[in-house]
Amino acid sequence: MKRITIKDIATEAQVSISTVSFVINGKGEKMAISPPVIKKVQEVAQKLHYRPSMIASSLRTGKTRSIGLIVEDISNQFFADLARVIEDEAKNLDYRVFYCSTGDDGARCEELVQSLLQANVEGFIITPTKNLEKSIDLLLKLQKPVVLIDRYFAHQKVSHVVMDNYEGSFSATKYLMNKGCKNIAVVNNTSEMIQMKLREKGYKDALKEEGMYDKSLALYLDYHTNEQRRIEAIVRFFNKNPKIDAVLFLANYMGLVGLQAFKGMGYRIPEDISVISFDDHDSFKLHTPTISVIAQPIEDIAIKSIELLMSQMTDLDAFKVEKVLKKGTLIVRESV
Repeated sequence: MKRITIKDIATEAQVSISTVSFVINGKGEKMAISPPVIKKVQEVAQKLHYRPSMIASSLRTGKTRSIGLIVEDISNQFFADLARVIEDEAKNLDYRVFYCSTGDDGARCEELVQSLLQANVEGFIITPTKNLEKSIDLLLKLQKPVVLIDRYFAHQKVSHVVMDNYEGSFSATKYLMNKGCKNIAVVNNTSEMIQMKLREKGYKDALKEEGMYDKSLALYLDYHTNEQRRIEAIVRFFNKNPKIDAVLFLANYMGLVGLQAFKGMGYRIPEDISVISFDDHDSFKLHTPTISVIAQPIEDIAIKSIELLMSQMTDLDAFKVEKVLKKGTLIVRESV
């Protein structure tokens, strides 16, 4: 299908190309173009389904009406759902979203930040990797609006929107204890990002309150390894610790491999072991039995992150850093 240009509109409306340009760019009245001509050009543009060139508009105005969204893994349902809401909110404000995944690779994340800077995006929403502080400092120095989601750096003065990970983990562990579980394990990764530390701390503190904490019941999986090796590590760990009667997985991808491991081991849920995982997933709802989760407030996080970003983009000088905690929800299903 032929791309419609302002020349096509000028021909159809029987006016000059410059007249169309002025009208399309909202300068018709300023250039003393009569209201009937302005209306005619607008009607022809609509009839021909004219869409302005983003590149040409950017060169003219310095604005791309675009946002860079950098997440850990767009194939992970949590990040995919988060991205969908962010895109919907941005679309309502007539902004485009450029998606990027880091795979929790610091070097890759730095490259993506540079690429999006070159694309002249107007703001950034980022799930930062462990060593990204310098790149975020650069964005702040360049006065680029930026909001962090899911995780943040404790000493950096940048707005973020995250779930209250500590409270979510603390409440889930208490729930397992109230259900009579005595030997509760936790499965974490080796990233040492702040959200994972807070989740583990909530688990620890809940158990320590009752004198039940046992540091030997913590398993740490390498983030960058493959699924089969994670399953093998879980099988080894639970075979070594047969007294475990409950487990808290601190991310849904770990919960999913845990379920595969338990199936291979012949574990019955919840008869042999109770299970709760962070971050809901369609597979948890379809599993037999269904799996209890700590669900993140995805819509709240997404909407608030766009709100904070737009506030910066509207008036960066007047904007004040906000650090927002959103409460998660313990969804109790059949696995406890």
